[in-house]
Amino acid sequence: MTEPHATVILAISADGKIADAVRSPARFGSANDKAHLEQQVAASDAVLFGNGTLQAYGTTMRVISPELVKQRELQGKPPQPVQIVCSRSSQFDPNLRFFQQPVPRWLLTGQDGRETPLPSPVPTKDSKFDRTSGTIVKNGQDARSTRDEFSSGTGILPVHERLIDNGAILNNGQDARSTRDEFSSGTGILPVHERLIENGAIVKNGQDARSTRDEFSSGTGILPVHERLIDNGATSQFDRIIYAKTAGGEIDWIDAFQQLASFGIKRLAILGGGKLVASVLAAGLVDELWLTVCPLILGGADAPTPVEGKGFLADLAPKLELLAVKQVGQEVFLHYRFGAG
Repeated sequence: MTEPHATVILAISADGKIADAVRSPARFGSANDKAHLEQQVAASDAVLFGNGTLQAYGTTMRVISPELVKQRELQGKPPQPVQIVCSRSSQFDPNLRFFQQPVPRWLLTGQDGRETPLPSPVPTKDSKFDRTSGTIVKNGQDARSTRDEFSSGTGILPVHERLIDNGAILNNGQDARSTRDEFSSGTGILPVHERLIENGAIVKNGQDARSTRDEFSSGTGILPVHERLIDNGATSQFDRIIYAKTAGGEIDWIDAFQQLASFGIKRLAILGGGKLVASVLAAGLVDELWLTVCPLILGGADAPTPVEGKGFLADLAPKLELLAVKQVGQEVFLHYRFGAG
């Protein structure tokens, strides 16, 4: 199986920094650089970035240009590429704008992440589970500090602007219960394990279980969770969770890329940060590099660079072939290919 063609796209200062010493969001690129980045994202099947990058920006680069969206449609692609967050942690702030953006979201984590619980509270008859924020609110207060039994502490169930209130599904604050909700004897708890819901059908071990009894609501209906993965009884804020092998406590990128390829990812854009780029580069999986050199000096020994990690000895450093140099305004766009002799 062929691994995805991976391209790293970064904007750097003239002294080679991708952010300042306090790691502020790097917004020093011009409108031309942003348009260039959008073009690269539009040409990709998926975008990969680290959790630190997500925390810094709170959002991701999606395809906005109608022309680029149309190009993707003509190529038989969905309007937006998959946005993949790489993180050893499974805990995210559900209020990040990223989780409201109209994009498909995947999580790439190590296999040991399966054992990491996602603490959230227990719903009671006096509580509401706010599915837009992933929080159970009790008398108007965040009850996040108590234990979540939606899935034995393994995660939360974000189902697009709905609330579960005493076993009833509420849609936009209105009771959408046509029949009595018996998810779990009216408790609002969804005891479902390792099942995938696809277009309203429960899939069990890859088979459509639509003909079997619907245990979500005692045969009264199926909960449409829009093709989200239920993993060990819990859904997350992500449409898919990929568990890669780990080696020495780090993600095995060869295994990760093979899994991405199995899901149809052929072209992958990598947007940082420096640790993520370093680890993928060390695995020999980066094919191209785009650097936008911006006209400012950031300095700082602690300011992040495009490639962090342990670094490479000069004799073993990855070699590059310069494919193109283009000046646009005060910025210079550099295009390299890896693997030069």
